[in-house]
Amino acid sequence: MNLGMCVYNQELLKHVSAMIQDDIIPLEEEYQREVDKGDRWSFTDRQTEILEGLKAKAKAAKLWNFWSELHGPKLSTVEYAYFAEEMGKTPLAAEVFNCSAPDTGNMEVLSRFGTEQMKKDWLVPLLKGKIRSAYLMTEPNIASSDATNIAMSCILDGQHYVLNGEKYWASGAGDPRCKVFIVMVRTEGHDAPKHQQHSMILVPSNTSGIEILRPMLVFGHDDAPHGHMHIRFTDVRVPVGNLICGEGYGFKIAQSRLGPGRIHHCMRSIGQAEVALELMCKRSLEKVAFGSPLAKLGANYDIIAECRMEIEMARLLCLKAAWMIDKGDAHAAFPYISQIKVVAPRMALKVLDESMQLHGGQGISQDLSLAKAWTWQRALRFADGPDAVHRRQVARAELRKFTQEPV
Repeated sequence: MNLGMCVYNQELLKHVSAMIQDDIIPLEEEYQREVDKGDRWSFTDRQTEILEGLKAKAKAAKLWNFWSELHGPKLSTVEYAYFAEEMGKTPLAAEVFNCSAPDTGNMEVLSRFGTEQMKKDWLVPLLKGKIRSAYLMTEPNIASSDATNIAMSCILDGQHYVLNGEKYWASGAGDPRCKVFIVMVRTEGHDAPKHQQHSMILVPSNTSGIEILRPMLVFGHDDAPHGHMHIRFTDVRVPVGNLICGEGYGFKIAQSRLGPGRIHHCMRSIGQAEVALELMCKRSLEKVAFGSPLAKLGANYDIIAECRMEIEMARLLCLKAAWMIDKGDAHAAFPYISQIKVVAPRMALKVLDESMQLHGGQGISQDLSLAKAWTWQRALRFADGPDAVHRRQVARAELRKFTQEPV
């Protein structure tokens, strides 16, 4: 039973699950093999054929833009969480249904805060899945987990803003279909309140002065053709009309974008954990060692049981955070979002690790998806804020119950 979901959307979820199992997963391995053919930062004809064919099928079935109440099937955050879990079971699924990060968060920003011109130029093609986008916030040599440190300069010069600085971990910026960046910049002097010193601005990816320095490697992998790029901005001129909302609104926009996005990440983590547990169970029943199925050896019963219980606990915590957002009080939801941002990737890492261990050498090889999934989950402990920052937020919320002093 899917808690908090209407009958119609439960049926919709069944269609999504069926398409993932019947259409997407069977093509995933072939799609990934194509990455190593030719230029890693472009798409082969076969990659394009696979991806666009699957997207066309999803569109035709109206399995599209689930993330949006405005442009999709009007799912609540709780309902969308179940869809994100299903899409987390295979890397290609989110894009097939036009629910990929960072596009979903960027589309949400454009929907809520963008001008009509911004929506026409960027939101419409993103909603149609014609282009991709990137979100640029983190900076090298800056403690970016404290976003008040963000330093990329954005100086008004007539009818343009001029940007100078560097960003890295720009996820998706390696994709040749990435046509626009949403960039967090510093627009106000240091005398303004610290949460009003930053803004967000739209920057077309082909603007003069933008230089991609390198792809950042995640445990040695470049994640081509998506990529997490290190980018330099040198006297990049952007029209004043590209500023979102106005100067000083960067933090307000960022919070509206990051909250739901963290839930989506965490529910996809649960989907990956479910796949890992399924593989573990099948392996433990099919393989025999020392005269017994692996399930009966050592502590494997206990390991499987613990994995199931931890998945269930993480899912319920994710759903509570989603429910808090649906209640409309984003501030009250933040401590729960921080809780799941710590709990879900940590749980998924444990389940993936146990599954790799039970599979032996095959578990850490390219023969299974487990090792690659593990590296992404480990990276997710940094994405959208490291564990330590989220634990700090949880602790501060807890301590405020017992004191009137700042904590």
